[in-house]
Amino acid sequence: MIRAVTFDFWDTLVSEDMGTMRRLQIDAWLEVLDAGGIEVQREELAQAFSENWLLFEEHWHANDQQWTPEDSTNHICALLGVRGDEVHDQLVDTFRRVGEAAPLVAAEGAAEVLGVLKDAGVALGIVCDVGLTGAVTLRQRLEWFGLLEFFDAWAFSDETGWFKPAPQAFAPALGGLGIDDPSEAAHVGDSKRTDVAGALALGMAAIRFAGFHDRVDGAGPEAPVVLTRFQDIPAALSI
Repeated sequence: MIRAVTFDFWDTLVSEDMGTMRRLQIDAWLEVLDAGGIEVQREELAQAFSENWLLFEEHWHANDQQWTPEDSTNHICALLGVRGDEVHDQLVDTFRRVGEAAPLVAAEGAAEVLGVLKDAGVALGIVCDVGLTGAVTLRQRLEWFGLLEFFDAWAFSDETGWFKPAPQAFAPALGGLGIDDPSEAAHVGDSKRTDVAGALALGMAAIRFAGFHDRVDGAGPEAPVVLTRFQDIPAALSI
């Protein structure tokens, strides 16, 4: 019997138009740099952002370090040969500002489905690998969508220090939901490598959500259940 369900955040509960946040981040950086009298070409900055994201992904896959907005700012400035001491804090803060302002969309029917699960007595949590938008901002976005109230526990990687599929990435959420036996819980996420592999290794039920992006070629095991409609989640869990 499923007593708890955890959800991934990005491309499961919430998604963005691909590339929108990157464009807004570059816009914000150019604004701060220009105000500080530092001239950088957009193409040069875009390349530095791309190289920084590749470094983030290296740490993400290795699960050896949380690559923070401050780390990113230091690395991008180094790539550009920019001493951004006077505008450093403003550059770091652009990641928060963009995270708050970027146009995002919640999964269709998310509030309805989460309500059904809660009404059935199922405890709900979030297990999220954080990129360059921190947990505080992601909770705020969930609140703006009217979704935060449904969740009883969460495990954001910038707070736990662990990315999925490591069991330590799931542990704080499962513990917060009162789950000692992972077989009593299910996880819903879009990634085979992180969501499906991590859940199955723990003995959780796993659902891969392909409603935003169907990553069929991703490394990792396939979930026993793949859904493109969020509304089908309760039935898939026999709830």
